[in-house]
Amino acid sequence: MMKFRFRRQGTDPQREKIKQELFAFNKTVEHGFPHQPSALAYDPELQLMAIGTKAGAVKVYGAPGVEFTGLHQDTTAVIQIHFLPGQGRLLSLLDDNTIHLWELTTTAPRQVGGVKRDGGVILQEVGSYSLPGRPGIESCSTTRVTVLLLLRSCDLLCIGTEGGGVFFLDLLNLTLNDSQTLLQDQVTQSLPEDYRCGKSLGPVESLQEHPRQAGKMLIGYSRGLVVLWDLSSRQTDQLFLGKQQLESLVWESSGNLFVSSHSDGGYSVWAVADGSSNTQQPVSSTIPYGPFPCKAINKILWRTTETGSPVLLYSGGMPRASYGDRHCLTIQQDKDHVTLDFTSRVIDFFTVHNVEQHKEFDDPSALVVLLEEELVVIDLQTPGWPSMPTPYLAPLHSSAITCSCHITSVPPKLWERLVSAGKAQQGHEHTSRSWPICGGKNLAPPPKQQELLLTGHEDGTVRFWDASGIALTPLYKLSTANVFHTDCDPCDEPRDPSDDPDMQQEEEWPPFKKVGCFDPYSDDPRLGIQKISLCKYSNKLLVAGTAGQVIVLGLSDECSDHTVDVSVVDLLQDREGFTWKGHDRLEPRLKPAPFPPGFQPQVLVQCMPPASVTAVALHAEWNLIAFGTSHGFGLFDYHRRNAVLARCTLHPNDSLAMEGPLSRVKSLKKSLRQSFRRIRKSRVSGKKRTITTPTSKVQEANAALAEHEEMAPIQRRIEPRSADDSLSGVVRCLCFADTFLRDGTHHGPTLWAGTNSGSVYAYALEVPGVGSGRGAERGVAGETAPCVEAVLGKEIQLMHRAPVVSISVLDGRAKPLPDPYEASQDLSIAPDMSNPHSVLIASEEQLKVFSLPKVSAKTKFKLTAHEGCRVRKVALVSFSSTAQEDYNEYTLVCLTNMGDMHLFNIPGLRPQVRYDCIRKEDISGIASCVFTRNGQGFYLISPSEYERFSLSAKVFTEPLCSVTLERLSRPTLASDGMTAPPQANGTHKNQTGQAEGRAEETPSSLSSPLSDTPLDSPLSCADVTLESTGELTVEDVRDFLTTVDEEENNLKNIQEEEGRPAGILIN
Repeated sequence: MMKFRFRRQGTDPQREKIKQELFAFNKTVEHGFPHQPSALAYDPELQLMAIGTKAGAVKVYGAPGVEFTGLHQDTTAVIQIHFLPGQGRLLSLLDDNTIHLWELTTTAPRQVGGVKRDGGVILQEVGSYSLPGRPGIESCSTTRVTVLLLLRSCDLLCIGTEGGGVFFLDLLNLTLNDSQTLLQDQVTQSLPEDYRCGKSLGPVESLQEHPRQAGKMLIGYSRGLVVLWDLSSRQTDQLFLGKQQLESLVWESSGNLFVSSHSDGGYSVWAVADGSSNTQQPVSSTIPYGPFPCKAINKILWRTTETGSPVLLYSGGMPRASYGDRHCLTIQQDKDHVTLDFTSRVIDFFTVHNVEQHKEFDDPSALVVLLEEELVVIDLQTPGWPSMPTPYLAPLHSSAITCSCHITSVPPKLWERLVSAGKAQQGHEHTSRSWPICGGKNLAPPPKQQELLLTGHEDGTVRFWDASGIALTPLYKLSTANVFHTDCDPCDEPRDPSDDPDMQQEEEWPPFKKVGCFDPYSDDPRLGIQKISLCKYSNKLLVAGTAGQVIVLGLSDECSDHTVDVSVVDLLQDREGFTWKGHDRLEPRLKPAPFPPGFQPQVLVQCMPPASVTAVALHAEWNLIAFGTSHGFGLFDYHRRNAVLARCTLHPNDSLAMEGPLSRVKSLKKSLRQSFRRIRKSRVSGKKRTITTPTSKVQEANAALAEHEEMAPIQRRIEPRSADDSLSGVVRCLCFADTFLRDGTHHGPTLWAGTNSGSVYAYALEVPGVGSGRGAERGVAGETAPCVEAVLGKEIQLMHRAPVVSISVLDGRAKPLPDPYEASQDLSIAPDMSNPHSVLIASEEQLKVFSLPKVSAKTKFKLTAHEGCRVRKVALVSFSSTAQEDYNEYTLVCLTNMGDMHLFNIPGLRPQVRYDCIRKEDISGIASCVFTRNGQGFYLISPSEYERFSLSAKVFTEPLCSVTLERLSRPTLASDGMTAPPQANGTHKNQTGQAEGRAEETPSSLSSPLSDTPLDSPLSCADVTLESTGELTVEDVRDFLTTVDEEENNLKNIQEEEGRPAGILIN
């Protein structure tokens, strides 16, 4: 029995099973705008939009919640994208001159957390093709692809090249149709002698199929020649002898006219007539922003309307001298003329319009413009052509993101008020029409709770996002700039544009209209938001900025004109020998300022010196805020408008803390001197010898014990840091807690602060009417304590002086204390006040739990699994079990500088699981990571995109959608030696079983005849609905598909059969 009692314990199978039911790591969805977009496409039948990026990603979007992501094997820019309409397939052209075929397909079901999940719908690459060089030509530039045209039959791809040749690719098996190849020499022979002049026609710039006559297409060459080519007869129907460098072509819907745009900023309208071989002059030619030299019109669209006047849309064409640096797109219809002025470059654009053959007019309803930094959609059916609010793809980086905060379980009342304030901000600038890109069906159930993601920005704004589902939708924007006088705003009243003759002239011509919300320029860098805290029950918001400004805001449904109260808190406490060398404070407005509905500022607390705020805490139930900078921390009562506490944390050698983040006077000599001092100290300490004394034996025993303790394979020795390191006084974390600090019988409000030098300060607070301590008793008896008081209760110095990352107080059941108002309003289980509390302190080097009120160490864990591994982010998360509805555990989640996640139980701090999440080189991604209370998280994968991940086996947010398709079955493609096409699921590290979209079973009208029809027909066509409830995988479907050798026999059999065409149902 004794042997069994002291036997070393191994892995507990029961605990391992619980872990599987609690924890599972998945990267689920990417929020925001794709980084560096390079291509755009639209499927008018499925109403899906695709965006390609310079990193080789392809993202497909439909209705809100319908998203699919693919990634090429090589990180090469996507140049063009073309949908196969209605089939759920698309073609991509890369910068390396390769063409890739993608399709939406289903995956097999997978196990997550011991629970079987349905298979997902993913965007998968199924083939690729590279155009070979011409024989005898050493340079391959002649066969470099410049433009692609997919014919309406979807079986032939026309490829225009830099050498002027046009090649034709059979999409059924991705082989070149040599008999259709059109070289530039064949076209040159039919040209008049005076037009040849011994000059090359240049690259193929545009290919456009005739809208009414299949098999006829326009071929536009860079030199200006346009050829109407008949594919069936392989002859030239008509030549259009343009003399200006060509940029793009577009047909008029009837096929009687087409429009060409040129490099001189003009466009021409050409008439197509039967029997006419050569056309020398266009019907009309216009340079809309002439007569001075203009930039090229890169793309032009001509859309007919039932009202009679066509809508003309084109990008570029601005006068070079005056507006050559503008990014513009012009819309013209009759006398209406608007020049949309964007803040980033136009990548591509398309219109949503009628595409049915029986419709006589295009009647465009919306214009979709892909810009380098955002997506803009214009309503073409509403007078004035207003823009539409985007339900997704909103530019998160409209101003650079500086911080973020996540709020779970937002009360419905607060949600409604935020939505109302957001709609009031839109005003008349946006239209109320429905979102035009509405393909697919979002099958995700409504969220059980509303979630908010708050992002702070460089321009002093805080943006509120709906993070409840797949689409990250903007709700409301708060600006703090109107609280101050900024450098670009010397006066309160805005200048009247009518008083400025230059602005009058700008409004007259061209008729510019500012569109879009991307604005990377900040009026003043000191406005940048550094910290955010929101109390969802009292509707109080705390934001802090770069210049030491701390603002308390309250939610209001009405407009207000008022003056913001200003209080100054000196954190240096008149300490001598320190001079602030950084930026000045922001000058607050002294006059009443107008504030729109939403969060309105109530109190401005200005820290002095005006250094960047590094930590904040808000306790709305006590009406207290705490804030910290590189100089110290303060406590402020915003209800009584008085400062309660100011504590300086500076070390005598902390001179760098006085220079500020925007100062350029940092001493290189000082940093080098300190580095050499540290090296010298380490060398000297290594050479010291132990002198045999009575106390040295105790020291030797302690050292041996420490060495033995640290020999564990997951721990290493932690070197102590110097006390005079620069910026040691930076306050890293602050927290309020109702706990036991003075003794074990009286609990009351406390404030905890941790610094960069491993110091922890604990203050006992006496808040009138709160707590069971002496302060509360004295306040009740004689009401002699109307103000909040703070008394230093404990001061802890960590041995290795590692920066304190997080402080959390645990109740008697080792659970985190509830948020303000949760316990008093019975919104959560009351904390256990009968058993001793403990405090969890996480430093960059280790995790440690101390008992309260004695502050004696209980458990610790030195997080040193890798060399140089340091804690960067810490959160206490509640994980729910997938097997038991009422079982959950609080777990400590740590993100390290290596990008991995470590999960520990509390208070024992035993390691549970570890996941690789972020690349260790992605410093900005690690720094931007934010956790949710239920096991999810966000981090920036680019300046404009958040990656959403889940650590919970039960709580996750991923696409759940379906798309109904009509597609041709085809044989498995073997392309360029590709044996296994890559599964494409995003621009992040691939995760096992990950799916970017999931689908549910949808009834198909053609499901019954499938039993009577052969599945191996290469030309069979049927309605295909992607489903996820079946067991078939892509490999299973390929087993039914025939090879090229069997197709001819199958075609003969099909011609003899008179039944319905066969179909493939992926289920």
